[in-house]
Amino acid sequence: MELRKLLEGVEIRKIIGGTLKEIEGIAYHSKQVRKGFLFAAIRGMEVDGHQFIEEAAQRGAEAVVSEEEREIPNRSLVLVPNSRRALAKISSTFYGDPSSRVRLIGITGTNGKTTTTYLLESIFKKAGGNVGVIGTISYRYGRRVIPAPNTTPESLELQRILSEMLREGTSHVIMEVSSHGLDLDRVFGCQFDSAVFTNLTSEHLDYHKTLEQYFESKRKLFSDYLMGSPKQGRFAVTNRDDPRGEEMVRGVDLPVIRYGMSPSCDVTADQVTSSFEGLSCRVRTPKGVISIHSKLIGDFNLHNILAAVAVGMGMDVPLETLKTGVEGLEGVPGRFEKVRNKKGIHVVVDYAHTHDALEHVLLGLRRILERSSRNDGKMITVFGCGGDRDRTKRPLMGEVAGRYSDLAILTSDNPRTEDPLAIIDAVEAGLRSIPLNEYSSDGIKLWRSKKGYVRIPDRREAIRLAIQLAQPSDAVLIAGKGHEDYQIIGKKKFPFDDRVEAKEALEEK
Repeated sequence: MELRKLLEGVEIRKIIGGTLKEIEGIAYHSKQVRKGFLFAAIRGMEVDGHQFIEEAAQRGAEAVVSEEEREIPNRSLVLVPNSRRALAKISSTFYGDPSSRVRLIGITGTNGKTTTTYLLESIFKKAGGNVGVIGTISYRYGRRVIPAPNTTPESLELQRILSEMLREGTSHVIMEVSSHGLDLDRVFGCQFDSAVFTNLTSEHLDYHKTLEQYFESKRKLFSDYLMGSPKQGRFAVTNRDDPRGEEMVRGVDLPVIRYGMSPSCDVTADQVTSSFEGLSCRVRTPKGVISIHSKLIGDFNLHNILAAVAVGMGMDVPLETLKTGVEGLEGVPGRFEKVRNKKGIHVVVDYAHTHDALEHVLLGLRRILERSSRNDGKMITVFGCGGDRDRTKRPLMGEVAGRYSDLAILTSDNPRTEDPLAIIDAVEAGLRSIPLNEYSSDGIKLWRSKKGYVRIPDRREAIRLAIQLAQPSDAVLIAGKGHEDYQIIGKKKFPFDDRVEAKEALEEK
């Protein structure tokens, strides 16, 4: 595509060089530049792309988009106030503005995004749609399933994926829109049909610094992207039960569908029952009432179901199709995923890595244990916190695990470049605040008579200990990593899957 065409709609300060040259491709990593490419110098978390402009030119870049003026002989330099926004708009144009030709639903919030995307995927498939999903676990369209390196891809990859989805005949795209993706302009230029807010709790404060900045990043999905989309029939969906639910849609001059447990919500539920076999409820909507029997486990999944029903209703999906779509979802990888066994032990793997998510999962398990025919089951929780991430949540995670577990086994998550024992020390401060009995590996046999915790830094050993100690009717929650099949130690990934480890431990029991 001709450079001048690519630059249409881009905010530009100055152009040095010609704009009639043909651009063969786009890159923001200098090593991916080929002859005839445009190179966008963007500032990353650790590396500034402006440092690689000369290398990009040597590799054949015909044009460079930059926030800094440089001498680049025989190359076109496009000076812009924001390279990320320029890259997003250029990428959208290069790939034919794909978001304008699909129904695009963006979902943001701290917890529940992934499960809601799976529910909507099932609903729209039942409605006859050809569905694409961009999210934490994978990017899915047609017969392709691509493991996701980021919840929301960088704008160049995002526009490429959207264009590939179009070629596959995709009609609906459901996207998890992370706070990073919003703050870093990865979805700039996307035309949304609907935006969904699930909830907001403390997370990613290593990046956003304050909860308010985190909230404002999330709100951009509604205030900037949904409101700025030219599409007809747009609408917002918000969780009225969340304290920030109404604030999220303030100033949104579009139809708003509110979901939650209050009878005043547009989409609400009653007659709720929950067991280890699933979740049943009656869902009330402005278009009628449906009874749903979902295979998803845990009361907290009720809000995810209501969010999905609200979106489907807003897109005129019939009630019966909403019902069959929700009921057709077998489960979500690493989200309250049961590890089946014949030992009578309820083993669950969940991605919960915030104190709020952990609390919801533990409360859900507690309620199911209390409702079971044998209500003497104990709760064992294996958990830790990731390194090089929000440190403020560590004692909060410890406090929640200690409060709702009979035995908390404190271990490593993805320590990354931090000392695993230092992370464990920070989490332990929350456990000690309750206070709880600290067990040694020798004295842990007393845990059934007195609540407590134990430190087992090796995650494999921690999972094995939990399975070894559990008796029939007990519940074991392995939290934090969910669908991940690796552990990050230092800067290296090592194969490690909580579900596999749990199965092996059950076989050895």
